[in-house]
Amino acid sequence: MAARFLPLPHPPQPQPFSLSTCRRPSKKTKLPVPLPPAAAAAAYELREGQSRHFHRLPSSGLALEVISHKAETTAASSKPPALVMVHGSFHAAWCWAEHWLPFFARAGFDCYALSLLAQGESDVPPGAVAGTLETHTSDIANFIREEISSPPVLIGHSFGGLIVQSYISNMMNKRSSDDWPSSADSLHPELAGAVLVCSVPPNGNSGLVWRYLLTKPVAAFKVTMSLAAKAFANSLSLCKETFFSPEMEDHLVLRYQELMKESSKLPLFDLKKLNASLPVPSIPRNSVDLLIMGASNDFIVDAEGLTETAKFYQVEPVCVEGLAHDMMLDCGWEKGAHIILSWLNNLHNDRAA
Repeated sequence: MAARFLPLPHPPQPQPFSLSTCRRPSKKTKLPVPLPPAAAAAAYELREGQSRHFHRLPSSGLALEVISHKAETTAASSKPPALVMVHGSFHAAWCWAEHWLPFFARAGFDCYALSLLAQGESDVPPGAVAGTLETHTSDIANFIREEISSPPVLIGHSFGGLIVQSYISNMMNKRSSDDWPSSADSLHPELAGAVLVCSVPPNGNSGLVWRYLLTKPVAAFKVTMSLAAKAFANSLSLCKETFFSPEMEDHLVLRYQELMKESSKLPLFDLKKLNASLPVPSIPRNSVDLLIMGASNDFIVDAEGLTETAKFYQVEPVCVEGLAHDMMLDCGWEKGAHIILSWLNNLHNDRAA
């Protein structure tokens, strides 16, 4: 699984990631806005073997979109852990359904991709933002508690990676002596492991922003325009530079650009409040099996950001050569998928031994 950790060839940039720039709800919108299942069915065309359902959250009555793809092969011995995938800003469950859900289902893993509130086809809460780090984390915990029968592997991309880090911290700090899962709804069920993919560091994106402003002002301007001003939605070239490799075919970039435009009804977080609450609490070394992955062509999370996350958890990072920020959608997406699969197989074999 040892992969080379390479410096980024392109300048990374600042990112008020996906927040204050998304459209706000009308002042008349005071109540949750559930999305009818009929509307959801038209949003993203599922691939063969996939299904969509909505997980109702008892805390709010709102529902999360879930795209699932059950294992297409049977493991020779014990069943491997399920995979639960969490997207980042401007994305939703569809970003995993395109390539990685079918790939891991073929490898024998039950796969579930979630859309956080106000993203994808999930319900939209009242207010200016979709939630907080704590509420998103609790929503994922509720899904795992109610729908997953044994400890899964949690996979998070970009800001979804920060949410996974919050989940791990909560899990470690609130462990119960009861059998898994604990009957206490406030607790976060145990994980078999976690994968951080091009993740926002534990301290948030403020360090990235200041580093880019001081050292890469042109890149800083471009990423700010792309994400904070949401200019990626109207510029093919900027969308490609922000999320994908230069070799990515334009018709694919256009397709994903359209999906991104419709994915985020509200920003995931209030960035000022989020950054004030960070860093996420640290955990003891080796207390959770972690794979921390970055991409050599990532235009958003740079090499220093990847190193920052890896040092925080005292884990050797893996930087995948030739891929961009949207590793699960980029041309060459198989590279990252195969590294994760190798890690998952080692994890499963170790746990089964």
